[in-house]
Amino acid sequence: MLIGRNVFGSIKCLAVIAALALAGAFVPSLALASSTSELERQSSAALQSLYASNPQARALGAKSHAILIFPKVTKAGFMVGGQTGDGVLRVDGKIHGYYNISAASFGMQAGAQTFSYVMFFVNKSALDYLEKSQGWQIGSGPSVVILDQGMARSLNTTNLTQDVYTMVFGQKGLMGGVGLEGSKITPIKSKD
Repeated sequence: MLIGRNVFGSIKCLAVIAALALAGAFVPSLALASSTSELERQSSAALQSLYASNPQARALGAKSHAILIFPKVTKAGFMVGGQTGDGVLRVDGKIHGYYNISAASFGMQAGAQTFSYVMFFVNKSALDYLEKSQGWQIGSGPSVVILDQGMARSLNTTNLTQDVYTMVFGQKGLMGGVGLEGSKITPIKSKD
């Protein structure tokens, strides 16, 4: 009977962990940085870090209509997981809005990780879709290409064919692969 109680206790513990992970993924207003000025500072630092480590990212930024920077996305889970983070949209180098990215996932997974996303909106129609949709489920709408470090370094910016290019960097923690499919990006209001 001791084994049965331990299994039940483990399942209960897993349910609590999963609920906490999902709560973070579905409550964007709670995830907003302490202030928009802090979020802007973190976003600038993340973008500069990416540019310093990858010259092609800077070239891609120069060709983009807009850049959406998520300086810190947190992903956690055990069987059931979630991820969330807040970001800044820049159009022509100026702050244009604030967004949250969140997702839930199910399956064989365990761990926690933080990382940064930078999304380069290469064409105006992709930016228009983001602004008009009031909530963009990645995988629908504009095409998104996730560039790993190797692919990003060999990117040729003279013939960009996709709507949005995304770079994931600064990973810390222990968690399996990082993906955007199923993530939802929604506008958020500033606290300032």
